[in-house]
Amino acid sequence: MTPTKQRALDAAIDLVGTQGLRALTHARVDDRAGLAKGSTSNYFRTRQALLTGVVGRLAELDLARVDLAFTPTTADELVTTLCQAFEHLTGPARTATAARLILFMEAGHSPELREALSRGRAAMEAIGVVALARLGAPDPHGAATALAACFEGHLLHRIARHDPTDPRPTFELLVAAALPAR
Repeated sequence: MTPTKQRALDAAIDLVGTQGLRALTHARVDDRAGLAKGSTSNYFRTRQALLTGVVGRLAELDLARVDLAFTPTTADELVTTLCQAFEHLTGPARTATAARLILFMEAGHSPELREALSRGRAAMEAIGVVALARLGAPDPHGAATALAACFEGHLLHRIARHDPTDPRPTFELLVAAALPAR
């Protein structure tokens, strides 16, 4: 990806995450990214293309972070890793997480966006499947799906409602249920 395209997408993420979907226009992205007028529309001709590009950039950022850090060797390490990811996504990466949640809702009206989000979710779940299989889960696919759904639910509540609930007990419960008793 070119640096200009990356700057445009990062600015679009910031706009959506801080001001909502209505704030997202090509001109505002150019302004936020410090790009020449028309730069964003050169890469993303339509609003739909821009939204899909934002989803792809979010997935790229998430996968780069998770792929490097997700190699737990015990159930406790898995829970700790999930908690650390949760704290990152609701702390330093809160704006990107808010943008992602806004795009989840928009995907209900857009098959292209829904497909792009589904690809990112599938890639994240695949990483979870590998980790859970390595830990001996009898149904790593089912466990990864359950963990992902629970994780997303906690994210939604933390971002939308500023819910301070600690997700660790929920993650511990799901991981314990997913793995054979020891």
